[in-house]
Amino acid sequence: MIRQFELVERVQAYDPDADEDVLNRAYVYGLKKHGNQLRASGDPYFSHPVEVAGILAEMRLDTASIVTGLLHDTLEDTDATRDEIAGMFGEDIARLVDGVTKLSRLEIQSESTKEAENLRKLVLAMSSDIRVLLVKLADRLHNMRTLHHIKEPARRRRIARETMDLYAPLASRIGMEKVKRELEELAFAELNPDGRTSVLARQGYLRERGDKLVPQIEVELVRTLKDGGLNAQVSGREKAPYSIWRKMQTKNVSFEQLADIMAFRIIVADVAQCYQALGLLHGKYQVLPQRFKDYISVPKPNGYRSLHTGVIGPLGQRIEIQIRTEEMQDQAERGVAAHWIYKQGGPSTDAPQYAWLRSLMDILDKAPNAEEFLEHTKLEMFQDQVFCFTPKGKLIALPRGATPIDFAYAVHSQVGDTCVGAKINGRMLPLRTQLSNGDQVDIITSKAQTPSPTWERFVVTGKAKAAIRRFIRTRQREQYIQLGKSLLDKAFHEEGYEVTEKGLDGVRINFKQASVDDLVATVGAGLVGAREVLTAVYPGLKQPRKGGADVVPISRARAKSGKPGEGARSGKPEDGQIAIRGLIPGMAVHFARCCHPLPGDRIVGIITTGKGVTIHTIDCATLESFSEAPERWIDVGWDSANDGDGGVYTGRLKVTVANQPGSLSSLSTVIARHEGNISNLRIVNRSMDFFDMVIDVEVADVKHLADITAALRATPAINAVERARN
Repeated sequence: MIRQFELVERVQAYDPDADEDVLNRAYVYGLKKHGNQLRASGDPYFSHPVEVAGILAEMRLDTASIVTGLLHDTLEDTDATRDEIAGMFGEDIARLVDGVTKLSRLEIQSESTKEAENLRKLVLAMSSDIRVLLVKLADRLHNMRTLHHIKEPARRRRIARETMDLYAPLASRIGMEKVKRELEELAFAELNPDGRTSVLARQGYLRERGDKLVPQIEVELVRTLKDGGLNAQVSGREKAPYSIWRKMQTKNVSFEQLADIMAFRIIVADVAQCYQALGLLHGKYQVLPQRFKDYISVPKPNGYRSLHTGVIGPLGQRIEIQIRTEEMQDQAERGVAAHWIYKQGGPSTDAPQYAWLRSLMDILDKAPNAEEFLEHTKLEMFQDQVFCFTPKGKLIALPRGATPIDFAYAVHSQVGDTCVGAKINGRMLPLRTQLSNGDQVDIITSKAQTPSPTWERFVVTGKAKAAIRRFIRTRQREQYIQLGKSLLDKAFHEEGYEVTEKGLDGVRINFKQASVDDLVATVGAGLVGAREVLTAVYPGLKQPRKGGADVVPISRARAKSGKPGEGARSGKPEDGQIAIRGLIPGMAVHFARCCHPLPGDRIVGIITTGKGVTIHTIDCATLESFSEAPERWIDVGWDSANDGDGGVYTGRLKVTVANQPGSLSSLSTVIARHEGNISNLRIVNRSMDFFDMVIDVEVADVKHLADITAALRATPAINAVERARN
């Protein structure tokens, strides 16, 4: 364990103005508070905070960060209080200690919830002071170094997985590659010991065959640069096992096929010499295709700068070469800690390299719970990147596989919400197009646009997914409330009562709802019956039949026979019916895909738990399965506003077509001539003479589909046409 005077000397070695008194007081305070506590290794518990402080001193951080390292477990594991720490060491240190503290005192249900809540608090804390993350990384690094002392294998694996998924990417995002590499190696050793052993064995075999290879290549590279008039430092090293393993997995190549098992770093005086060295090497050695990357011209989001290239080296070996200045090297190894400014409180989180942190804050704002936040954060943190540009030249970094929707949300949440199209390199392309490095993306917006639920299928960034889900939840809730009000109005009116907010507020607690709107929304979602609410408000009422009376008097016999009931005769809504307006597929009210109801069809609604109302045609075979649940039936009709509203609906046809040249052309021509659009076509059976197909056609209403059906029947190439009901 680092002794008190040793820690002070380490800090004062790089910061002569460090407050020796506060360091000594923090050391003694932490030692007393942790008392006789022991770690899994049997060492005094205080050895951990001291080692964390030592790691922070290696990063050359300010006194407040070192003190935070010494105290970071006191709030969680001792009787220390935040007020006590603030009184003894100041509000700044108390805030930092609180930011690092885990949420172990919360009532939690699972380890995944604990992990998510801890990350949620960490992001909130480090959004105002990046030192919280630096202390947390030092804490995690020492815990990983001592992971082998934990006896339970499952717990070791959970900690290692959390380290690999979250903390190593976080270290990378702030440019601390040295910390990131060690975290990955320690986690890799726990998660995949066999894989690590195999890589080490291959490295050992190559080392035995050519143990002098690296020094020889170093000498040749120095000579090549010197002959070109350039003095440079050259150092070679083997890649770390996890780095090799990851590239073998992602690139699906063997150990021998990797170009950068050996990596060489060239340090020169300035940026101009970086490009001079690159020219000398490319002029002397064969360049490996697609291995050159210029991170000086376009730095990584974490501020990393360097030139990378791959060549067939001096002795015929495939090698990777990194070319950078001394300043770039320091930045590459220590990241944010390399440019810490003691007198000015360190780098601001408003800097461009912390755009990812602001993105996490957006996700935190939109995610409804900690688990979803954790999911989106992993998406945001743990993917390779592509670099795209706005029309004005601003660089936007996105995960690989990102689409224009992801790009739009990265620019601004409002741009994402109103995105209707995108030009990629001047060409209009679909919103699901995957972006490539160097693409210039121009987002087209419209105030009338809102996020589509289908976007979630192809976006990849956590920020975009969180924003889309939040919109869907908000819209879905609005529709549940609207539907719930209609159901309650109907149930109350049947008994001669009016729905009042006071009445609902008086019984909401019976249904464990926090507000009247929450109660109404649960009725709309089908989780609570309107009749149940009615009898809660008026307890003296009789239950007319099992299941309540949220139901329209459409008998099961009529449903089976297909005969229209009262109110369904003309397809128009009658008194007591619920109008169908502004339908959004998959939300509170949606059309069944089994029967594809169209305006003009006789329809019925089925309350589906957690989904609202599903609209079926009254002769749909699926209704048979609801015959014993009359309380879930609801009388609906097409709103008169739907007539001629220009809406597009999907009708399904079964068509038998002659197997002869031009048949498909005739079919599509007839549909197009009648202003229909084929959205899907599937061949279900084929023979020598005929094809049986199922075709989805976009139409305005049932009459429009009937016109197309009649026209198809009159076409010689069409043998049979009928409306499909499944």
